[in-house]
Amino acid sequence: MKSIWRFLSLAVATALLIVLTNCAQTVSNNTTSNPAPADTGSVTATTHQSHSSKEQININSAILSELDKLEAKLGIPALSNRIQASRPYGNIDELVSKKVITQEQFDQIKDMVTIEDIVLTGEAKDVDYATKLGLMKGHLLVAKELLDGGKPSEAEPHIGHPIEEIYLDVEEQLQERKVPEFKTRLIELQELVKSQPKDPKIATKFQGAMEAIDGAIAKLPETQLKSSGFVMKVINGLLDAANSEYGAAISNGKITAAIEYQDSRGFVIYADSLYSTIPKSTAKENTEVQSAIADSMSKLKKAWPSVQPPATPLLSPEEVSQLIKTIEGKTSTSS
Repeated sequence: MKSIWRFLSLAVATALLIVLTNCAQTVSNNTTSNPAPADTGSVTATTHQSHSSKEQININSAILSELDKLEAKLGIPALSNRIQASRPYGNIDELVSKKVITQEQFDQIKDMVTIEDIVLTGEAKDVDYATKLGLMKGHLLVAKELLDGGKPSEAEPHIGHPIEEIYLDVEEQLQERKVPEFKTRLIELQELVKSQPKDPKIATKFQGAMEAIDGAIAKLPETQLKSSGFVMKVINGLLDAANSEYGAAISNGKITAAIEYQDSRGFVIYADSLYSTIPKSTAKENTEVQSAIADSMSKLKKAWPSVQPPATPLLSPEEVSQLIKTIEGKTSTSS
């Protein structure tokens, strides 16, 4: 009897040893044999970061349209400018110690902010580049509407935004891509509109500024500029900025910041023009998805009936956000 139990014990021990050995081999294979995913672009930070860099805003370097996400979240007028004016920050808690916001307000956005430098690579870097240049175009498109409407004093700040907010942020990439400097053109245009708003040279200088931005965009690989997936990522970036600006423009159910309403209008106008460049062959392959995106874009544009804000918003910030989320959600299906 004892020999039988000894035999059974040995059999069980042997079986357990085999199972454990196989498990160890499986874990080893999974950690060493699985190939890393192809790099389509990444976002990394120079130091450890507990949350995704893509979801965080660098309060030391973000442009105003990015800081407007915080303004819209907290509903504090001109918060973006206050954050910018109190730079630099040694840590994110200084938003409170510098009395930019209260501790209670900070607790609502602390996971959205960082002071770490974000490093973009691959496609993510190209999307960022195209989006920033697209924001420049959006600002100028609104400026042109205001100039045509005889409102040069309202147009001038929109010409200044690409200079003050965006050019420095994208300057390194412009140099890397060997784009001729065009900040001077923007400054000359702004100064002329400010000092001689009826000067006929404004039209020529405006056209030159737009052509310079288009030339910078053209430095991207042609394959990307013709890729529906790439173009939709840029559109989503523009709409994300428009969403932030629109939310910051509205307070207590009223449009209280016309300039931010106009910024968001310009971004949506340019995003819509980009959408029209997506090849028709792509639309035919994803008819249902493209139809949903087109329908959401059409509804979205109703929030901006003209360059001058309506007496009351035609769409609430929540409605605008939902339409933009729908477009973003459909993008992954259409890519």
